[in-house]
Amino acid sequence: MTEDTPLSILVEGVHVTYTVIKALILSIFRFFVPANRKSVQGEIVLVTGSGGAIGSRICTEFSRLGATLVLWDINERANEQTAEKIRTSGGKCFTYTVDVGNHDDVYKTGQKVTDEVGEVTILVNNAAVVIGRKLLDCPDHEIEKTFDVNLLAQFWTVKCFLPAMLRRNHGHIVNIASSTGLVGLKNLSDYSSSKYGIVGFTEVLHYEIIFSGYSGVHTTLVCPSFVNTKLFDGCKYRFPRLLSPLEVNQCVDRIMQAVLTNQIFVCIPRIVYFFTALKTVLPVTAMNALVKYLGAAQFMDTYVGKPESRNTDINNTLVENGNDNLPRDSDRVDVTRKKDI
Repeated sequence: MTEDTPLSILVEGVHVTYTVIKALILSIFRFFVPANRKSVQGEIVLVTGSGGAIGSRICTEFSRLGATLVLWDINERANEQTAEKIRTSGGKCFTYTVDVGNHDDVYKTGQKVTDEVGEVTILVNNAAVVIGRKLLDCPDHEIEKTFDVNLLAQFWTVKCFLPAMLRRNHGHIVNIASSTGLVGLKNLSDYSSSKYGIVGFTEVLHYEIIFSGYSGVHTTLVCPSFVNTKLFDGCKYRFPRLLSPLEVNQCVDRIMQAVLTNQIFVCIPRIVYFFTALKTVLPVTAMNALVKYLGAAQFMDTYVGKPESRNTDINNTLVENGNDNLPRDSDRVDVTRKKDI
């Protein structure tokens, strides 16, 4: 590393100023004119949580574009249903039953994928679980499960497949977080915390890759608001026209656009950017008042999946990106439904 001099600092400062201004102008331009989409023909795409609504749709979209799909889900039956959709439309896919919260299972199955299919070039971390209860009502083992599946699983899959991407300087890691990883919601303490972790993990991962000189390996952080699935029966914001539930197709179309244009960070819908920025500038008491006014503080209060409304106890864990109606074949989750944010 060369020693700083007044001249070198000045030159670098001018360059940084130019880069910042250029990036801002390009960002404004891209708001109106999207970048060209890259080709994923022949890429090997691995999607976790591939048996659920969003995971399944992501798989079929990549298949339609000519990619080979690797489907990872703990629900074998739902996973095969996704595979059948792909094969029926003429696509190519491979299915694996995996508990992504178990790092030994991830590493072992990851090696099988490399041996049987090839090196993964696009990794979509989509699987997650949610409890949907107040902190003091969450058993310790369910909190641990939330972090195992939502957050730590992404560490294991990235550690498994990133080395090959770096070696070839070619690849893409897509981490699905949530708007609740930017602005938390009451009764989602474990879930929001795990999603905040994904936001931080993906940000630092991007830094490690880009500052190590790998220009061909990309990361995309996705923060969607809540998706219109059965999981949210009874949940609603006070002003749905301001922040309405996302349809699955709408959400996946936006995810695909972000991935195919190498977008680093995407919020769905765009108003999530506004609330995130607002949170950083408003006093805490002001933000509290706004959250209450918008009905976000009461969003989970009418949740029909909560224990007292479903007459269940510790079996209230809900599976994100699984199947709405099919039970999970797992000792990790007993009673399941899908969550798609």
